[in-house]
Amino acid sequence: MTISERRVEHGESKESVGDLVSQASQQLSQLVREELRLAQAEMTQKGKRFGKGGGMFGGAGIVAFIGLQALAATAIAALVLVLPLWAAALIITCVLFVIAAILAAMGKKQVGMATPPTPERAIDSIKADVAEIKERAHR
Repeated sequence: MTISERRVEHGESKESVGDLVSQASQQLSQLVREELRLAQAEMTQKGKRFGKGGGMFGGAGIVAFIGLQALAATAIAALVLVLPLWAAALIITCVLFVIAAILAAMGKKQVGMATPPTPERAIDSIKADVAEIKERAHR
């Protein structure tokens, strides 16, 4: 009886070591490609959040600039006229600053959600894959 006949008889695989190494190499290559796709998707998502946060900070800056203009108009109105006009202008100024504060807080939250700028899920997945490969190698 040949070695290969004994292997089949004992339920062992007919695949050679070279075939198994080739399969492992292909699977590892596929795994790396999938992990890279995951990292790319995660970085794209974080980039979008940075963009949103930056846009909200920009919006806050514009509204704050308008608020400063309204504050200047309020000071002029206060010097020229009596209470009703400057009071109205002061109310508008306060409303604009409140809007600016809300936009800044929302922008900060978006930027905070995008940090740190690393593909955390992909890194965790790769670590788990490496641990699994090490564990199987020791068997």
